[in-house]
Amino acid sequence: MHNTPHTVSDVMTRTVLALKTGATFKDVVKAMREWKVSALPVVDDGHRVVGVVSEADLLLKEEFRDGDPDGYARPRRPEDLAKAGARTAEELMTAPAVTVRSGASLAQGARIMARHRVKRLPVVDGDGVLKGIVSRGDLLGVFLRDDADLAREVRRAVVERLVPETPGAIRVEVRDGIVKLTGRFRETGLAPVAAHLARAVEGVVDVDCALSGPRRHLGLDPELPDGTGAVTSPGTPPG
Repeated sequence: MHNTPHTVSDVMTRTVLALKTGATFKDVVKAMREWKVSALPVVDDGHRVVGVVSEADLLLKEEFRDGDPDGYARPRRPEDLAKAGARTAEELMTAPAVTVRSGASLAQGARIMARHRVKRLPVVDGDGVLKGIVSRGDLLGVFLRDDADLAREVRRAVVERLVPETPGAIRVEVRDGIVKLTGRFRETGLAPVAAHLARAVEGVVDVDCALSGPRRHLGLDPELPDGTGAVTSPGTPPG
């Protein structure tokens, strides 16, 4: 699996509890408590994800209880007031649900989580059918890859791709997920490309790039110093 790009389906939890739209308020509370989760997907009869119920949705009922004299005095969104009186998962849920496709990359999953500030995402197929759940911890697990495994993939995906004829000219070392690239390319412009490709390998923490271009041949470029520190001025005979 490490020799191909990781997708959300590689790391997601496939055994997942989902709520039907008609699940009662108490059913939702019991399910969250039993499964020790803070949110659950809501599905229709075709198992397509139609929404998500979170602990925050449930707590609105307590917040707007009649015994709280300030509950209704504070400005609130109409949907919050509606959820305070909800009896079923369909009335409680936030819709449409924020989901991620099973074939999405781990980076795409991470961006969706960050953008929507959620800790878990329902994973769906192309038809919106629930296939699993992915958490922040699932996405971060890729950084536990073995250094030797990372080094092998960097050599395959970077070095052998850029210099297939002379892969031994580039050395790859990995320690604690940090890749160090040393050696020389025939083309100077390949160094930043190599660093970019190495960072794209799943599980790489960072890249130290000490790559350089080919050595200059001073005899082929008369405008370069000859290494002795002496520069001959035009029209002046050598001493």
